[in-house]
Amino acid sequence: MMKKVIFTAIGTLVLSSAAFSQTPYNKGFRLGLGLNGGFPTDGDYDGSLGIDARLQYDFTKKTSITLTSGYTHLFAEPEEVGFVPAKLGFKYFLGNQFYAMGEAGAAFGVNGNIDNSLIVAPVFGFANKYLDASVRYEYYSDYETDQIALRLAYGFSLKKKK
Repeated sequence: MMKKVIFTAIGTLVLSSAAFSQTPYNKGFRLGLGLNGGFPTDGDYDGSLGIDARLQYDFTKKTSITLTSGYTHLFAEPEEVGFVPAKLGFKYFLGNQFYAMGEAGAAFGVNGNIDNSLIVAPVFGFANKYLDASVRYEYYSDYETDQIALRLAYGFSLKKKK
């Protein structure tokens, strides 16, 4: 009896997800312009401040890929660090307007004695037609530090209206 219930539930789930995946959706690009700031988890610097631009391509209502770049400045004594991040991400909407995203990429140091670094960042956020607000944990491999960062952005569709 239990096997029949399990197989029926799995079958229903598979069929309903197949039907949902065939729902037409207007794929397209979005652009977000954001401000972000962060606080270190290890005390190696005093904080960060940055700007970014995020290009997003929506595959479905729930899935998107992102490309993010900008400038981030880590405030520290005696040496401050500035870098240009380049991150590729995958965004998945959990329902309503909340999403989870994973990003990975590189930080290209702009100070003469600062190396480049790997960046890895899990993100949780909220987005609607124009606003994107998120919190992320960001790890920098070669800077030997990490941070909790907040991002607030204005986003809009790049698709022409008919």
